[in-house]
Amino acid sequence: MTGNSHNYFPIPAAAQAAAQPWTHLRLNIFPDGGVARLRAYGDVVVDWSASRRAKALHDLASIASGGLVLGASDMHFGAKDNMIMPGRAKNMGDGWETRRRRGPGHDWAIVRLGAAGVVSRVEIDTNHFKGNYPDSASIEACFAPGATLDELRRAPWVELLPQTKLKAHHRHFFARELQKTGPASHVRLNIFPDGGVSRLRVHGILATP
Repeated sequence: MTGNSHNYFPIPAAAQAAAQPWTHLRLNIFPDGGVARLRAYGDVVVDWSASRRAKALHDLASIASGGLVLGASDMHFGAKDNMIMPGRAKNMGDGWETRRRRGPGHDWAIVRLGAAGVVSRVEIDTNHFKGNYPDSASIEACFAPGATLDELRRAPWVELLPQTKLKAHHRHFFARELQKTGPASHVRLNIFPDGGVSRLRVHGILATP
């Protein structure tokens, strides 16, 4: 360990190969001293067995459900991971925001759902984004469990939510507008041409294993 600094320790490859979910960690310090923060990086593992039987509706994109934002076209003003955090954003910095585009194209973010499911409701929240919200957005879905970001670029995506106008500082809910896509393991949020989204919620029922 070194003082007054971040100390990062990778998990040995052999331990990763035999990995299992853990619920608790014990930090031992020798012989004594001070630790400002302890961070443990990994994937959330959720026991979905009861939910599958009940066919309950879940926010499959939420970080609490094991969701993860795998990649985004740009994060100039706000981190992509903010979109799937619990609760509503506290301010613009608590959302995902891209820089202004000066050419063609649009921005996007790909979310790996915590579990594959059939999506029935979506929320796109532009809370706090008033002059810098996207003009419109669309969502695509893909069923490719375990796919990497590179593999997803070549995967077949289907339209879940057609390109739809958005409003400033507003919670947008979509249900009737959603297309039937079957089970999805990933969603891609497209924003046109750029802007800020504070939260993305993807509610669905778990797919039958």
